[in-house]
Amino acid sequence: MRWHNPVMTSPSAYPNDNDLRPYDSPVSTSASTKNIKNSDIEGEAIHSGVGVLDKTVRILDALESGPATLGQLVSSTGLARPTAHRLAIALERHRFVLRDLHGRFVLGSRFAELAAAAGEDRLLTAAGPILQTLLDRTGESAQIFRRQGEQRVCISAVERSSGLRDSIPVGAMLSMEAGSAAQILLAWEDSDRVHRGLRHAKFTAAKLAAVRKRGWAESSSERERGVSSISAPIRNASGNVIAAISISGPTQRLTSTPGRHFAPLVMAAGKYLSDSLVKASNSN
Repeated sequence: MRWHNPVMTSPSAYPNDNDLRPYDSPVSTSASTKNIKNSDIEGEAIHSGVGVLDKTVRILDALESGPATLGQLVSSTGLARPTAHRLAIALERHRFVLRDLHGRFVLGSRFAELAAAAGEDRLLTAAGPILQTLLDRTGESAQIFRRQGEQRVCISAVERSSGLRDSIPVGAMLSMEAGSAAQILLAWEDSDRVHRGLRHAKFTAAKLAAVRKRGWAESSSERERGVSSISAPIRNASGNVIAAISISGPTQRLTSTPGRHFAPLVMAAGKYLSDSLVKASNSN
């Protein structure tokens, strides 16, 4: 927090159809493609010349169709049982593979994190004008966070120019155990990761259930005493939550229930950015 003489603002919190359209259309990017020579393909398997990598990819390809036991992995990949087990366990340690409640192997959350990072440039291109709109409409600092391992990182931010404000610079690493953005980034994770994330969290499973139901999260003095925030999800073209968009500021202005006033605006901002990512993906 930076302490200055407070500048009070009373902007309208509720958006109309034009509030979140600072530019005409989402920016799209072109994707490059790489051709694979026929000599590199044998049947449906791509052989890179690095055996352990090819075997690892075969396991991931098998899990793409759904959960699998070790025996099912052996059957679908043709790998020896000790090899399949060793590679699956190694992938699990790196979170590319997880176990479901029945002990079966499933694709892990690390893929979602990498997908979020890959789409970050596209998100950042669209984020600036939307964050500025939030600042203009609310008078409060606005940020976008994405999960990075067991923390969350601020990837874009704008701050009010004067007065008491919550200052979070780009690149700042914050805890996943407190704050409305942490709630958003955890709420739609798989059940095992939600369970682990709640062990030391200042919010509860019931609160995350409410977040999923209404589509936004709020906090007051959860991450830092005297700071309130409200966040909404940003989704990729597959509908997965890849980031959280937030406004934050002193509780004396936002109150202890900021969602009562600002939920519609923050949700609209998240939806606009989500739609931008979908349109950009479809254009490619």
